[in-house]
Amino acid sequence: MSKKHIIIAIAGGLLSFVAAFSVVWLVGRSGEPTPSVAVSPQPAAGATQPTSSTEPAPANMPTSDESETIKGLSQKQLKSLVYEVREKIQNYQGKMKELELREARLAVTQETLKKDIEELNQLRVELAALVANLKEQRSRLLESKAQITQSEKVNLTGIAATYDKMDPTSASKILSSMCAKQMETGRIQGGMIDDAVKILYYMTERTKAKLLAEMVTTEPKLAAVLCQRLKEIVEQK
Repeated sequence: MSKKHIIIAIAGGLLSFVAAFSVVWLVGRSGEPTPSVAVSPQPAAGATQPTSSTEPAPANMPTSDESETIKGLSQKQLKSLVYEVREKIQNYQGKMKELELREARLAVTQETLKKDIEELNQLRVELAALVANLKEQRSRLLESKAQITQSEKVNLTGIAATYDKMDPTSASKILSSMCAKQMETGRIQGGMIDDAVKILYYMTERTKAKLLAEMVTTEPKLAAVLCQRLKEIVEQK
């Protein structure tokens, strides 16, 4: 029940109380004897006044039993109305307490929801940062790999076959010369080093092993770099 309905109910009860009280008051007033001034006749000269002091009651005056009945009925009605009003007031107070309790619970719930929303927004920001970091790392990983396209594969296969037929010592000197300038810069990704790695990738395992073994004696650092980059070769499909 809303506050508006509760207020309407209380107003109706108060109006009922006022109407009933007015009826009781009017009934009580109608039962009272109407005051009247009785003009007693002047006794004639020499007449003897009656010795009896008892006068007959007016015809419209209620008896004592009727007065008690009206009085008792009025008191019962008044008590009933007072009880009814008190009961409605108690109900109203109970409803108000219930509404206050609901409002308090609703405020707590709203505060909890607000905190949950803030935590979710914070987690969303953290998740977005994590995803961005993963994408960046993936991009760096792809950039670090030596990727071989389909157009390169045909040429690299032919070049590797040529190196397979060469002497391992001569082939190692050629690859060392290709990578010398880049090794001086300290950059081991991309450039001529990746070209040398791609050639090694398509050479036979036996020739590749002999070439790297020969290079270890002359260029051990370059041999280590080429072995590392061989693990990062990726063929695009």
